[in-house]
Amino acid sequence: MTTAAAVYFSPTGNSRRSALCLAECWAGADEVRRVDLTDWREKWEEQVFSPEDFVVAAAPVYAGRLPTAALERLRSLRGQQTPCIAVVTYGNRHYDDALLELTDLLGEQGFLVRGAAALVGRHTYGNVQPERPDEADFAENARFVDALRGLPPQVAALAVPGSRPYQAGGRGKAGFLPETNYRCSHCGLCVRKCPMGAIARDCVTIDAGRCISCFRCIRGCRLQAKEALGSAYKNFADMLTEKLAQRRENEYFLPKENGNNSQ
Repeated sequence: MTTAAAVYFSPTGNSRRSALCLAECWAGADEVRRVDLTDWREKWEEQVFSPEDFVVAAAPVYAGRLPTAALERLRSLRGQQTPCIAVVTYGNRHYDDALLELTDLLGEQGFLVRGAAALVGRHTYGNVQPERPDEADFAENARFVDALRGLPPQVAALAVPGSRPYQAGGRGKAGFLPETNYRCSHCGLCVRKCPMGAIARDCVTIDAGRCISCFRCIRGCRLQAKEALGSAYKNFADMLTEKLAQRRENEYFLPKENGNNSQ
């Protein structure tokens, strides 16, 4: 029996939502196994998937690459020629070498990458595509899975955009540290949810060496006690909001014998 699994590193939810959508489309009425690589408190022991499993592996794009933390945690997975979909999510600019990096990694870990997707979601900074992924995106995902399901077992190797060596990037983002305001009740939610363990128990002190500026603490605080301040952030966020206002479409990749494998 085939078991579908959604594997994701997803600080602000884009990769989680996309991975689950694709895995649920594949699984149909069957239950989808969730493997959340975001929690820093986990010990990432090796997880092995069989040839009968089907995996959707998703991670966000940081400066054109996969986040270093995502790479490290994805290396705890082992496939046995396990079919999978490689997915990167990004904030409407471009995914650069990240999708190639993910497909390479999954292949090295023993997975058979049958399809790939670069999917747009809300950008971390500014007000860029705030409602995405939306229903139109999820419908596109379903059509992609249907197309993938219709492929014969033996197909040509998958090719995706990108270059080797990969461009610089990936560790984190622009270095903006969240700040804590008077609304903080010291509930500890941000401490528990930070994917890097960068927030101290006082809920205020942030380790700049660990923080990857993912803004999960800002998005997740029920009291809006975390925020990004300062003119440097505001100017950067305003620039992105204006520059990335036009909707960018998702890109999907399937193996085809003629070498043109974008859907």
